[in-house]
Amino acid sequence: MALLPLTEALQQMLQQLPLPKVTETLALNACANRILAEDIFSPINVPSFDNSAMDGYAVRVSDLAQGNQLTQIGKSFAGNPFNGELKQGECVRIMTGAMIPQGCDAVVMQEETETSGDNQIIFCKTPKLGQNIRRVGEDVKQGELVLAKGSLLNVTTLPLLASLGIAQVPVFPRLKVAILSTGDELTSVGEPLTEGKIYDTNRFAVRLMLEKLNCEIIDYGILPDDPQIFEAKFIQAQQEADILITSGGVSVGEADFTKDVLEKLGKIAFWKIAMKPGKPFAFGKLGQENTKQTIFFGLPGNPVSALVTFYQLAQPALAHLSGMNEPSIAKLTQNLTACSAVPLKKAVGRQDFQRGFYYANERGELEVKPIGTQGSHIFSAFYESNCFIVLEAERGAVQAGEKVTIQPFNSLLK
Repeated sequence: MALLPLTEALQQMLQQLPLPKVTETLALNACANRILAEDIFSPINVPSFDNSAMDGYAVRVSDLAQGNQLTQIGKSFAGNPFNGELKQGECVRIMTGAMIPQGCDAVVMQEETETSGDNQIIFCKTPKLGQNIRRVGEDVKQGELVLAKGSLLNVTTLPLLASLGIAQVPVFPRLKVAILSTGDELTSVGEPLTEGKIYDTNRFAVRLMLEKLNCEIIDYGILPDDPQIFEAKFIQAQQEADILITSGGVSVGEADFTKDVLEKLGKIAFWKIAMKPGKPFAFGKLGQENTKQTIFFGLPGNPVSALVTFYQLAQPALAHLSGMNEPSIAKLTQNLTACSAVPLKKAVGRQDFQRGFYYANERGELEVKPIGTQGSHIFSAFYESNCFIVLEAERGAVQAGEKVTIQPFNSLLK
């Protein structure tokens, strides 16, 4: 089977993945990291009244055309407005956020004024009409689309909804994701390490990333290299989970039979990607067309390969399955251009994702350098990295100073 380019693999996956149909309505404070299930339109104007953007004095500009001194006749505070009527030659002391008194058409910041006793205020500058006034609906207009269906509800979007007085919203359910690792050589974190064994860092890392994606996790632990146990656990996953993510067992070794079990119980779409690290990534479905189907992602066994394929393939797929819209999915992996500070090793054939650190040089230009050894088993380099250096499949070695594509890590790896 020929290696599938990453972009084609991702396109094939997203076309085969269903969108959620069930929704639930939750209080706003229970919606962190959930996906919005319908468009939200603003029920009010924000702000709902003209208010001051500065501490200063509310005036009529025409009064200051006659002279630079006005009489202060009152004060307007946020939540406690001035309700009187201004006559010619008068002004009102006003605080930030306070309602603009009737008839006033500008606010002069206090730093541009002087006091002269008996409530006389001298204005050092003549304001323009509308100066320092926040108008009704300037932030959000009533009836305006505020958040589109499929938006992520987080620290930037939830306060926006709160500012509109919206107390609850419909969201899509959390995904139920079963995880397991394969291999007789693996030992769970926290257990004694015996001869010939290694710790199962892949399942640990996958769990951490799924928690950030707000998934409901079903942890099946480590499976021994036994096809009968594999088959039983896959059947259990089909019944209990929306998605099954495995680590290891999708290569071509004698004990790598995840692919065989998957083909027996369901259907495999592809299992070799033209990317480095991460070639042995499998995607398919458990169950038949007329039964409940569970999406399957088989990550490679090497720690770096597992993390890279999760980030590049499983992450956008999980976002799609959770109901996230296309613009939001596209924001998960955004590219920049930088100059390579050093030569980069690369062979033509597969798209390469090297761990790197990008920064602005003394000229303000983005530069990037690789971090550590780029082997698929060297996980420690992630600690000091802040991006992937993305090198095209047809590209060979890179010389210092050449332009390269970088992909800054999103919150999943921070």
